[in-house]
Amino acid sequence: MQLHEKFIYTAKTYSNKIAIVDKLIEKRFTYQQTLIASLIFSRKIKRFRERLIGIMLPNSAVAIFTVIGTLMAEKIPVMLNYSTGAEYNLKYAREKCNFRTVITSQKLLERVNCPILENMEFVENWIEEIDLKEKVIASFISKLPLKFLMSYCGVDGDPEKTAVILFTSGTEKDPKAVELSHKNILSNIEGFSQMAKLTEKDVIMSILPYFHVFGLTVNLWTPLYHGMTLITYPTPLDYQKICQIVKGEKPTLMAATPSFWWGYLKKSEPGTFDSLRLMISGADKCPQPLRDTFWEKHKKLLLEGYGTTETSPVISVNMPDAYKPGSVGKPLPNLEVMIENYETGEKCGPNEIGRILVRGPNVMKGYFNDLEETSMRIRHGWYDTGDMGYLDEDGYLWHVGRLKRFVKIGGEMISLVKVEDELEKVLPKNVECCVVEIPDEVKGAKIVAVVSQKIDEKAILKQLAKVLPNLAIPKHFVVMEDLPKMGSGKIDFRKVQELIMEKLGLKV
Repeated sequence: MQLHEKFIYTAKTYSNKIAIVDKLIEKRFTYQQTLIASLIFSRKIKRFRERLIGIMLPNSAVAIFTVIGTLMAEKIPVMLNYSTGAEYNLKYAREKCNFRTVITSQKLLERVNCPILENMEFVENWIEEIDLKEKVIASFISKLPLKFLMSYCGVDGDPEKTAVILFTSGTEKDPKAVELSHKNILSNIEGFSQMAKLTEKDVIMSILPYFHVFGLTVNLWTPLYHGMTLITYPTPLDYQKICQIVKGEKPTLMAATPSFWWGYLKKSEPGTFDSLRLMISGADKCPQPLRDTFWEKHKKLLLEGYGTTETSPVISVNMPDAYKPGSVGKPLPNLEVMIENYETGEKCGPNEIGRILVRGPNVMKGYFNDLEETSMRIRHGWYDTGDMGYLDEDGYLWHVGRLKRFVKIGGEMISLVKVEDELEKVLPKNVECCVVEIPDEVKGAKIVAVVSQKIDEKAILKQLAKVLPNLAIPKHFVVMEDLPKMGSGKIDFRKVQELIMEKLGLKV
């Protein structure tokens, strides 16, 4: 099975059902209309000779038509991050993956301050060009017997073929190009759907950007797989508008990152989230104060999950009937998780911290044109996430941070995530924070806490001293009103560290 093949089956099954509610243009598209529009876009994309096609579009019906149409044209979509440094990201991706054509929007370029570059194709022009003849041809093709329709759309049933190229967030070093197959994404949808009990009756709020694997799998392909209705809006940062949409359209499922959930929480009113049966938080650790405040205000469980771009993405997730606050839930039923001792390489027992390894059909094909990096991360079928954690006696996975977010101070391994967790507990709820390491001539490194507003440092340090060893207590507090963020909402630790070192007069 392939993704566009599954979509065609779904579109035929639910032809008159609303597939997409585009809240920017206030239009609704049935599955039949979505199929026809995707066929029109595929005819335009077939003109390009290259195998890889860049896509830089915000969440919208047009973005969905483009992604589906690219696969129907027997091309591979390369999803481009426009949220921060769009021009740089595009040029970086072109150099990494060697493609020319980028399908984008003039309005988006204006919004993100990106210049028009060569080989850009604008969806606004495509829409203007669509005439009655094109619509009639696409409508005729959509009604062909399945065998001929599948053949026209390049469906050959090979699940091992590449379905998309996505880029890692690059919070620690340059982004890597991740090659995911149809099987990778489909298996992840199936495993997640089994745990979440998803059906065609669900309605999903689709706000996470499609250049992020969380958005692409959960917000785009999952609803199309089941025949759900998906509601699109181009930016997750318009907190007030998102809350209005949720209250009006009544979705049953919504996924977002913790920083976005904080925004929705602040702009919401009692009753805003009443329709939601599942509220998933992922892509970054979910702070306990966020969970607590959501329960206090809305009596809703914020369910934390965990995944990586390389695993398509979901590895584990909490569910209402299987929930341990603070954990990242139980692993999906169709994959395996193993904890490996990071020094000996032996398998860890329950509650022993080690490297989180994953094996299953969701694990990526590899890093695009990078066999060396792929072989370093996939060993004997196991993908090394680079994260540290443990499985408890009940099978719940606990994430304790990136291996790179452990720092050796005075010979001791200190978890920066642990420090952040304890710091969050003693800070006022409206203060955002993170911690980073900087070089220290005596102890090798020291910890700096970054907070979004001025705090009573002495009082905070006194409370931290009760729960953290002296080596783990931050030696400096730096106020940074707007913490640098990635497009997914994650804190950009590399950028934070650079800014702090510049502020303290240290070499970056």
